[in-house]
Amino acid sequence: MANIQSGTEGTARTELMAMRLNALDWVAMVLLIVGGLNWGLVGLFDIDVVARLLGDVTMASRTVYVLVGLAALYSIYLCVRKLPSKP
Repeated sequence: MANIQSGTEGTARTELMAMRLNALDWVAMVLLIVGGLNWGLVGLFDIDVVARLLGDVTMASRTVYVLVGLAALYSIYLCVRKLPSKP
């Protein structure tokens, strides 16, 4: 209710809409989860799921690794973009 009384309801709604993820953001997040889980399994149990599914050093496995790396770079950009701007 404080938002309605102070007149900031529209501002809060606009900020929530700006924080929503688009399709590219979701793809990047899924790729980061896949990559993170894969690296966790490599570190804990020496199991590389991507290599087991797609072959060791094949074009398909390299493509997955490159996509995960690009997703990480995009996520850095996404984090910087979503930070609140300084007044």
